Amino acid sequence: MNGMELPLVFFTVLGQAAVGMTLIAAMRRHATDSGGPVFAGRNEWLTALIILGVGMAASLFHLGHPTGSPRTLVHLSTSWLSREVLMLGLFGVLLVIGFLTVPQTSGSSVLITLTALVGLAGLIASGLTYAPPSFPALNNGVPVLLFLLTALIMGPAVCSYFTSEDTQALLTGILGTALILGLVMNLILPSVWMSGGRVMQMTGAAHYGSALYWIRLGGEFGVGLAVIAATRRIPVWLPVVLLAGEILGRILFFSKVVHTATNIGGLY
Repeated sequence: MNGMELPLVFFTVLGQAAVGMTLIAAMRRHATDSGGPVFAGRNEWLTALIILGVGMAASLFHLGHPTGSPRTLVHLSTSWLSREVLMLGLFGVLLVIGFLTVPQTSGSSVLITLTALVGLAGLIASGLTYAPPSFPALNNGVPVLLFLLTALIMGPAVCSYFTSEDTQALLTGILGTALILGLVMNLILPSVWMSGGRVMQMTGAAHYGSALYWIRLGGEFGVGLAVIAATRRIPVWLPVVLLAGEILGRILFFSKVVHTATNIGGLY
């Protein structure tokens, strides 16, 4: 890391958005006594599949030899990267099955639950992939929590396009809660890092000193919470603002977290 890593930025954010859509769909399925429709129709399955596909296609630009991408699966017993690729690949297959088999008005509770769980497993594997010991600020559960927040922000945001305004209360509630948690976590994290060792202090200082950090806090969390509080719904333009904020946050994740090699010869 320590670079903008745009292919990974789009891969992780878009992949987590697709996972978020299925998590929200599963919640919608089990939040109604009658079971209710999981998706508004095949278009919602297709949208999740396209979002995931664009993200996975973007990830190929991170590879020096994209044609060798299948080799990422050869270390399943030891590599979180291999597990991430496997689980997100299975997640994509389940989205295809959903698109091809789910009727327009309803969906299989078993299928949507399985799809959400596999997607969540892929998200966790992705978070652990980006938590190496060489990045002390991330060598913990922070990446998993950040990625889960992305899913819980982008999931209801995108799903709002497939839900009528008079039935958006559940989505608005989930999104508002996720934005509050995201704001609190992103405000606290740099302070926590500032209380750690030298490399973690450098990470915290890099965030506080970045204009992107403050733009994101105001532009994503500030605007998002203000709009939800004022309107009690998710306007059609808000998911675009939230996506831009998540992309900024992921750029910070890949470019402002300091590697231990940066401090070679320095004092802790």
